[in-house]
Amino acid sequence: MKRCPSCNQTFDEEWLSFCTQDGTTLIEDAGAQSGPPPTILATPPAVPKPEQANVNFSPGGYGAPVRQEADPLAWKPPPPPTYVQPQNKSLAVASMVLGIISITVGWFCLGPIPAIAGIILGIVALSQMKKNPDHFGGKPFAWTGIITGGLMLLIYVGIMIFYAVIIAIGAANQ
Repeated sequence: MKRCPSCNQTFDEEWLSFCTQDGTTLIEDAGAQSGPPPTILATPPAVPKPEQANVNFSPGGYGAPVRQEADPLAWKPPPPPTYVQPQNKSLAVASMVLGIISITVGWFCLGPIPAIAGIILGIVALSQMKKNPDHFGGKPFAWTGIITGGLMLLIYVGIMIFYAVIIAIGAANQ
C-alpha cells in the first residue's frame, strides 16, 4: 500500500508511483491498515489565478503596476472619425484665374487666348462636378472663369466688328 505525503490519500495499486490528486511521489505505508482512513476533501481548495500586471511607463508612473479590469459594460471611446478627402478644385481655380487674366492683362499682349482657355476649363470643371460631385468642387470658381472669359470674348468680338466697320467706312470714302 502507498500513501501520498501531502494529501494522505492511500492507494492500493502497486504500479502507481505518483498521487492522482496532486502529483506528489507516493511513499510506502506499512501502518496504513491499522490507522483511521484518511480524510478526502470533496472539492479541492480554490487556487487564485495569477493576474497579469500592466506596467505603466508614463513619466509619473515609474513603472508601477496598474490593474485594469475588463468590464464589458464599461464606456469605450468611439472610433476615430473618417477623414473626408478635400474636393479637387484645380480646374475651376485655373478657369477663374484665366478669366481674370483675360480681363486685366489680356488687353495688352495675350488677346482672346486666356478668355477661350478660361471658358473651356470652366466647362470641363462643371462637367466633372456633375459626374462626380464628391471628388470635384469649386462651382463658383468655374462660373467666375466662364463669365469673365465669356465677357472678355464678347468684348473682343465687339472690338473686331467695330474695326471691320471702320475699315469698311474708310474704304468706301476713298
